[in-house]
Amino acid sequence: MRSLSSWRYGFQLLLLGVVHALTFAPEPLPGALLPYIEIVALACLAGYVFKARTVGAAAWSGFLFGLGQFTVGLYWIYISLNSFGGLAAPLSAGAVLILAAGLALYTTLAAALNRWLCGPLARNASSFAAAILTAAVWASCWAVTEWLRGTLFTGFPWLNAGYAHVDGPLSGWAPILGVYGTAWLAAFTAGAIALLALSRRSAAEGPAAAAVAVAIVLALAGAGLSGLKWSRPIGDPILVRLVQGNIPQSEKFDPQLMQRGMNTYAHLAALPPKQAGADPQLIVLPETVMPLFQDRYPELLWRQWQAIARERHATLLMGVPLHSEGVGGPRYTNSAIAFSGDTPVGSILTGTLAMRYDKHHLVPFGEFIPLGFHWFVDALNIPLGDFNRGAVRQKHFLLNGQVVAPNICYEDVFGEEIARSVADSAQEGPGATILVNQSNLAWFGNSWALRQHLQISRMRALETARPMLRATNTGMTAAIAADGAVRAQLPPQTPGVLDVEVQGMQGLTPYVHWRNWPVIGLCLLLLAGGWLRRPKPASGGQ
Repeated sequence: MRSLSSWRYGFQLLLLGVVHALTFAPEPLPGALLPYIEIVALACLAGYVFKARTVGAAAWSGFLFGLGQFTVGLYWIYISLNSFGGLAAPLSAGAVLILAAGLALYTTLAAALNRWLCGPLARNASSFAAAILTAAVWASCWAVTEWLRGTLFTGFPWLNAGYAHVDGPLSGWAPILGVYGTAWLAAFTAGAIALLALSRRSAAEGPAAAAVAVAIVLALAGAGLSGLKWSRPIGDPILVRLVQGNIPQSEKFDPQLMQRGMNTYAHLAALPPKQAGADPQLIVLPETVMPLFQDRYPELLWRQWQAIARERHATLLMGVPLHSEGVGGPRYTNSAIAFSGDTPVGSILTGTLAMRYDKHHLVPFGEFIPLGFHWFVDALNIPLGDFNRGAVRQKHFLLNGQVVAPNICYEDVFGEEIARSVADSAQEGPGATILVNQSNLAWFGNSWALRQHLQISRMRALETARPMLRATNTGMTAAIAADGAVRAQLPPQTPGVLDVEVQGMQGLTPYVHWRNWPVIGLCLLLLAGGWLRRPKPASGGQ
C-alpha cells in the first residue's frame, strides 16, 4: 500500500507540473484563465512542500513538479533536435528529458530551501505575522531560484511563472517589479492559498485567511496599477511592415532552395501598401532572412534589396549573419542590419554599416558551443554553430525620428538586458523608443514555442512601456503596444505582411530604473527573516 501511495504521490506532482506548463501561453487553455490556473497549480505544490516531513521529501516534490513542467513545456526542443538536427528520436527525447531534469533542480532547490527555513507548517503559521512570513518565504524561495535559473550558465528563464500573468491582475506590477516580482506575487498568493487549505478548522485558519486577504489586496492593487501610463509619445508615428515568409526550416539552408526563400521575402517586402499613400517607412524582416554570411552573396543581390527599399521609400531592417574584420581578427556574428536605397553596397559587404546590431545573448549549442560539448554538436546537422558575441549595450538605429532597438530570437527573454536598451547610455546614445524582435522559430514547427515567445515579448513591453514589434519567419509576427496588448498579428505558418502604425514612446518605468535588484534584495531579506525564525533542529522534524 505504501508503494502504491508513493506512485500516486509522484504522479500527482508530475501532473501538477504538466498543468503548470500549460499556463505560459493560450491554447489549449483559455488565455483568460492562465493566471488563475498557474496559481492553483503552484498552490498545490506549496501544499506538498508545507506538509513534507523532511527536507528531502520537499525536495523530491519540487523535482517531480519541475520535471513535469519542463518536459512538457519545452517539448518543442525535440522537434529541432530530431526533425532538423538529425538526432535519433530516442536521443532527442533523452536530451529533452535531461534538460528538463537539470532545470527541475531549481524547483527542487526552492522546495528544499523553503522546508529547511520554515520547518513544519503547524509550528510556523499560528499567527498573522507567521502566516505572512511563511507565504513570503515560499514566494522568495521561488523567485530567487527563478532568477538563478535565468542567470547561471548564461541563463534560461523560459517558463518563468510571471509570464502566466501577462493578462491577469498582477500584470500591473510588471512595470514596477518586472517578471521576477510578478512571479513573487503569484507565488505569495499560491503560498497563502496553500496555508488556508491546510489549516482549515484549526487555530491557524484565521491567520491563513488574512494572508489570502493580503494577496487579494495586492492583486487589486495590480489591477489598479495597470491603468497607469508609464511612458508618453515621442515624435510622429511611423508606418512599419512586418514580414513573415514562412520558409520551412528544411528549406532555409538547403542550397537548392535557399534562393527561393529569399525570393519569397523580397516579394513580400516589395508588395504595394494596402492603401494608397500608406507606404511603410520601415520594413522589418526576420532573423537570418539571408542564411549565409553577407559577403557570400554577390553585389547584385544586395542592389536588388536596395531597389526594394528605394521603390518603397523605406529602410530595410533584416537579420543576417555577418562576417567582418575586427581588431582581434575575423568576427562572425548573428546580426541585424538596416539600410536604405542610398546605403553604399560596400558597407554591407564588409559589415561596416552605421546601423548594425550584433546579437549578445547567444543560444547554447545553436550559436555557441559550451566547453566540453563539441561532441554533441558534431552529432547534429545544424548550421551556424559558433558566433562571436556583441556588446551588451550597442548603438540603436535612428529611423524617422524614432530610436529602434533590435533584439534577436530569445534575447527578449532577458528582461534586464532589454531594460538596459531602453535607458540612455553616455557611450552608446539614447534609449529605445521602439523595440523590435527578429526571430526564426521554424526550428520548433507549429508548437507552443511560438505562443510562449509572444507572451514573453508582451511582458517585455509591459516592463519597459515600449511597443514591441515581432518579425518572425513562421510566427508569431505581431505588433505589441506599450501596455502589452497585441494590436495585430499574423496567423502562424502563413506567409504575409503586417502593416501597422507604431507610436514611439519615451519615459522610464520603475523597473527600467531599478531592474531586478530590489526584488532579489527583498527576497534575500525575507529569506534571512525565515532563517532567523527557523525552528531548532530538535523540534523541526528534520
